[in-house]
Amino acid sequence: MQFRKPTWRKSLVVGTAVCLSYLAFNTTDTLTTPAVAAGKTYTGTVYVAGHGGHFAQADVTLDPSNEAVPVKINNLDKLDIGTTKTHMTHDARIDANNRNILFWSTYKLDPQGKQHVGKSDLKTGKVIKDIAMDPDPRATGGDKKMPLYCASGQSKKFFMPVFMGVEAYVDVFDKATLEKKHRVFVSDLGYAKGSYQFLHGTNSPNQKTFLLVLNLTKEGKGTGDIDFVLVDMAALENGKFKEIKRATLKGAPGKTVSFREYFSNNGKLIYQSVGDRLWVIDAATLKLVDEKMAPEGSQIHDAMTTPDDKFALLTVRTLTDACDEEGKPIIKDGEKAQITDGTFMLYDASAKKLNNNTISTCFVCHKDAGLGDKNAVLCGLDANWKK
Repeated sequence: MQFRKPTWRKSLVVGTAVCLSYLAFNTTDTLTTPAVAAGKTYTGTVYVAGHGGHFAQADVTLDPSNEAVPVKINNLDKLDIGTTKTHMTHDARIDANNRNILFWSTYKLDPQGKQHVGKSDLKTGKVIKDIAMDPDPRATGGDKKMPLYCASGQSKKFFMPVFMGVEAYVDVFDKATLEKKHRVFVSDLGYAKGSYQFLHGTNSPNQKTFLLVLNLTKEGKGTGDIDFVLVDMAALENGKFKEIKRATLKGAPGKTVSFREYFSNNGKLIYQSVGDRLWVIDAATLKLVDEKMAPEGSQIHDAMTTPDDKFALLTVRTLTDACDEEGKPIIKDGEKAQITDGTFMLYDASAKKLNNNTISTCFVCHKDAGLGDKNAVLCGLDANWKK
């Protein structure tokens, strides 16, 4: 695949016009930073998966002492892997062996009916390899609208994208060649078709275990109950599930829906996005440690801790007002039109506090590209933090 040079590049150090009501009620403008007491900050480059066939590439500073603007985007670019039609993605996974390689997988079939798994060079922006595959008849049943890959994990030698459709499975790909070695269905763990939806999962930091997370269903609808199953990594590398521990946490039917997750770097906690809330879970017992509700109009989709595990950066879908090219709200049927924007939020692990100020990662550039009335749908993230 030919790398397409980014068509936009934004530095958010200087002012950019956005809907006034958007700034006032839904998210914080990263450009109007109030004076605050200095504290420890974190800097790095965050890669956020989206539906536009690219990753938002955000150079960020996390400043927890700045209550109003805990996340500042210093520069915003994009990493292309394809187009909206061919490479809609939810999955960002930086290689633990080589932080210059990003693995990814696609969320929807392309126009030729293929699903994709690939990897990109973060230094050059080029796609290194792109594998197009026929969908598994057992998994999709010919349904082209069914969601495909969303989450993923890894071991030293293997990349493991997680298929969130039904029947759900984990694939095992050789990192070097992207040759598929195994496909392991969750039915092997006793989950019958129709009893669950939206499988996600990832590896523990020591890569000895893999966490599977499933939404339980009844009569085709989510019950709000979510199963957590910890399995052995060595067995998964060889195409089998070997269960270590299983637990169920309860949420709200139709609102609590599990998405992506991360272990803390010390392996002690699991940060689980579940749509209407964030769950912090003890990794050894799979019991709930903390629960924080998302702000009204927001849905949490991923959560990754800082290198010292003191904070977690969240990717969030936030409802906001649509704008025209002049930055004015778009009115339809006498009311302001709304779209979904991709945003960041920050969680303080020590204080067990979620900062409800959302920081936009998508809207500014989408609006300047004439897409102020279109959804900017993000999902998973990964990051290279600076020491």
